[in-house]
Amino acid sequence: MRVLPLLKKKMMIETVIAPSPQALGPDDIDPTLDLEREIGRLCRENNAIILAHYYQDGEIQELADFVGDSLDLSRRAAATQADIIVFCGVRFMAETAKILSPKRIVLMPDAEAGCSLEESCPPDAFRAFRDKHPDHLALTYINCSAEVKALSDIIVTSSNAEAIINSLPQDQPILFAPDRHLGAYLARKTGRDMLLWPGTCVVHEQFSERELLRLKSRHPGAVISAHPECPEAILCHADHVGSTSAMLKFVTDSKDRKFIIATEPHLIHQMKKAAPEKTFIPAPGADGTCSCANCPFMELNTLEKLYLCMVNMAPRVEIPNTLRIAARKPLDRMMELSPPAAANTDTPEPKPSFDPRANVA
Repeated sequence: MRVLPLLKKKMMIETVIAPSPQALGPDDIDPTLDLEREIGRLCRENNAIILAHYYQDGEIQELADFVGDSLDLSRRAAATQADIIVFCGVRFMAETAKILSPKRIVLMPDAEAGCSLEESCPPDAFRAFRDKHPDHLALTYINCSAEVKALSDIIVTSSNAEAIINSLPQDQPILFAPDRHLGAYLARKTGRDMLLWPGTCVVHEQFSERELLRLKSRHPGAVISAHPECPEAILCHADHVGSTSAMLKFVTDSKDRKFIIATEPHLIHQMKKAAPEKTFIPAPGADGTCSCANCPFMELNTLEKLYLCMVNMAPRVEIPNTLRIAARKPLDRMMELSPPAAANTDTPEPKPSFDPRANVA
């Protein structure tokens, strides 16, 4: 299998404006301050909405006006009437909110909250990759920078990618970036021979097949639900594969009582809320002693940083208009081709049969 070597990361367009030197910092917060109440007050006074990804800490999820996966959050960002969007997630998510709602102020708690998939796909390298395959349609996972979105034809999420691929002509060559595991899974599901960028998610790469099987042997009745960003060695043992929203729906609707969850473990917060009578076990990392799959970028966001970004009105996302317009086109195509919201549930499949047709470029 030939893997395209990752080029050295070049400086990308800066889209996050840092707080000014005069801004309040963590040491300026009164330790007796009720942060949750103050954040609520700031939201009311400034007509702000808090959007949070499922991978955020539970206390942030509880404060959010809406919690969801990337597709859900994109739709909310595009439709909101709020003046300010506070995005508790990572940079590419906040960028997407600004692209879809350019008139809104978009804040994020920590300017350093990036994404390993975004970092694996520098715009210059992706442009060169596209230039080598001019006949291929660039289907790009939403976990990428605004610049890479601007170089793409259609953006997809793990919720809608399969349906969008199935809507394309069978003879249309496709290149998929930046997650090769998700791309390979989609190639198997759709039967399409796609050219894959070699990026991976630092979270889902942590899962260990050996430790997963050991955990399963200790809980033989547990059902395994996995995110398609996981490597094939994990997915081949899963009873269900789906996006975060699909995983949540699956465990909620299932008659089973115990589940092993192979994705970032903060999703379990919503699972416990939806089905408190059920047991959820995080899939293990290589040492078997913990899940080891907490996203280090998502964990940069805290209640203190959420409060400070609303007080300081920074970090704030600003995207040059030319870039924003170019990046919006493939996002609009995604919205046009996506199934209705209620249909984005990744209907549970039996354990996948792995006979990959995808070529990793």
